[in-house]
Amino acid sequence: MLNIPGYQLGEVINSGINTLIYRGIRERDRKPTIIKTLTAESPTIEQLARLKHEYQIAANLEAEGIVKVYSLESYQNSLALILEDFGGISLHQILSSLTSPLELKSFLKIAIQLAEALGFIHQSQIIHKDIKPGNIIINTQANKVKITDFSIASRLSKENSQITNPGTFEGTLAYMSPEQTGRMNRSIDYHTDFYSLGVTFYEMLTGEIPCKGEDPIEIVHCHIAKQFLTPQQLNSTIPAAISEIVMKLLAKNAEDRYQSASGLKVDLETCLNQLAEKGAIAYFSPGQLDRSSQLTIPQKLYGRDNEVTQLLTAFERVSQGQSEIILVSGYSGIGKSSLINEVHKPIVRQRGYFIEGKFDQFQRNIPYAALIQALEDLIQQLLSESPEKLVDWRTEIQAALGESGQIIIDVIPDLEKIIGKQPPVAEIGAAESQNRFNRLFQQFIQVFAQKSHPL
Repeated sequence: MLNIPGYQLGEVINSGINTLIYRGIRERDRKPTIIKTLTAESPTIEQLARLKHEYQIAANLEAEGIVKVYSLESYQNSLALILEDFGGISLHQILSSLTSPLELKSFLKIAIQLAEALGFIHQSQIIHKDIKPGNIIINTQANKVKITDFSIASRLSKENSQITNPGTFEGTLAYMSPEQTGRMNRSIDYHTDFYSLGVTFYEMLTGEIPCKGEDPIEIVHCHIAKQFLTPQQLNSTIPAAISEIVMKLLAKNAEDRYQSASGLKVDLETCLNQLAEKGAIAYFSPGQLDRSSQLTIPQKLYGRDNEVTQLLTAFERVSQGQSEIILVSGYSGIGKSSLINEVHKPIVRQRGYFIEGKFDQFQRNIPYAALIQALEDLIQQLLSESPEKLVDWRTEIQAALGESGQIIIDVIPDLEKIIGKQPPVAEIGAAESQNRFNRLFQQFIQVFAQKSHPL
């Protein structure tokens, strides 16, 4: 049992991969608390930094709809985050205990409080990035709803997401916005929270989430490309107005979602008032009073339709087995990267790998610098995959390279992390050496450029 000076620990209320959450008592004033600790006896610097980050973000958020953070306590080699305990349980626990979806009035009362809390978070220039039922705490008797867990929240008004293996995403994949997956060629801003809230509303109303499955890539593709059944299609008792509110939150493009939490709250209050006064909710078009509280410029490509079409049709040909190369040139800042990144979406559908390298005027003395950069990117993507998948890649790469793996490691050093140390290769003449390299390099690329996962 943990011993945190000044606190009595009670039951474990949540057990995660990296964290344990206890109910506890603060000894000096007998105040009930929630205590969030790390599971590891000797946590990594990154794990400690995340807990500190959560404290720093949430400590300055004083609002009724946010779980208060009291302090960050040191004990042994670790830290404990001390939060308020207002007698609530997570929305996830509530939904799991139900045999049917939430009653409409209960849904609206919770939804209005969530919209208000999210509005406060966004006014404080914070993006939560992990809105989901597990991070929503409800005291049903006092009718209080609060948002918690700011461990991956951001103070930036906008941030770029990197392409990583879906198994290493920050956040929860089932509730993640399309842009948060890194496959949409769009940066992340506060609109990402509206999408995650939309998934949460969808689950509250229907008992289902729109994107589910065991395969992370399938879930990513579902978020960015699949059209969902509306809540009303799954549950005919849901009024059309509420169904459309949820679908507006779930728009694939951020600019098509609600632009402010206040606009969402007005629509939800309209529904609740109609339900209370007339016993039914008449149809209205959502978002009529929605006005953005922040200046946002749509993240669309303009005037590049022909180039995008060329890229996407080239990718389709490559997916059928052709080999092609496309070079994009232009002055710095003209939008080359934004154009190239439009190919992310079909790559997810084909389970492909996307790698990129950029020719840099300051690296003109390094042969093949852009190609090496692209292949190093590929190795990093492979290293983020599961141990089982990594074993498969090791077997395939070693079968392709045989005893000559060191030749490719000399060019891409990180490959050694996958296939291990390789025996030295025989010295041969310059022409023969070049031919050997070309042959091995082609065999190496062929491992990844397959119909089942084009490169």
